[in-house]
Amino acid sequence: MQTETIDKSQQATPQIEEELIDTLIAISVVAKRLAANLRQQNKENGGTENEQNE
Repeated sequence: MQTETIDKSQQATPQIEEELIDTLIAISVVAKRLAANLRQQNKENGGTENEQNE
């Protein structure tokens, strides 16, 4: 009975891993766009590129 559970979880792993990879890539793309937008807004407001809020 336990071997069936292990076998089923191992079969689902590649699909779950692929979905996780896709999700992480999507998060990276969104984060890059947000950073670019913030950088642009910062330049428009007269700030410097490396300015941080303290």
